[in-house]
Amino acid sequence: MNRSEKAAIIEGIKAKADVASLAVMTEFKGMTVEESTNLRVELRNAGGEYHVVKNTLGRIALTDGKHDVIKNEFHDNTALALGFDDPVAVAKALSKFAKTSKTFTIRCGSIDGKIMTADDVEALAKLPGREQLLAQLLATMNAVPTNFVSLFANVVRGLLYALKAIEEKKSNEAA
Repeated sequence: MNRSEKAAIIEGIKAKADVASLAVMTEFKGMTVEESTNLRVELRNAGGEYHVVKNTLGRIALTDGKHDVIKNEFHDNTALALGFDDPVAVAKALSKFAKTSKTFTIRCGSIDGKIMTADDVEALAKLPGREQLLAQLLATMNAVPTNFVSLFANVVRGLLYALKAIEEKKSNEAA
């Protein structure tokens, strides 16, 4: 591989890593091509990518970037998983794959420049996904006006009951 090819790889990884909200370092020693392909497909469906890159090139690509905090984790058989839209979905895909594979492990990660341990990535995977969080937020926002309407309906209903009681009392007195 000549210098221009290396520079192109470094720039490609750097550009993708700088727009990714999540970067996870994984160890893939002993994985088959089929397992690697399945992982790439799962990550692509979750809005992420999986890159196997030489350690030196990966270290250079992450230097002075968004995920600079994990650059020194490039050693042995390391690959980089990047998550763009929903970091939780990518963490879930990695966690699920790590549970089914005997050779794949999560080493560490970075979410928007903050370092994460493998346990932190697992904890992120246990969070609800983006769609579920949006649904919960919408339900909470919808509850406020619904409760407001119910509150005023109860006030009006109480007033109507009081007026009806006064009307019945006056009709009984008149009779």
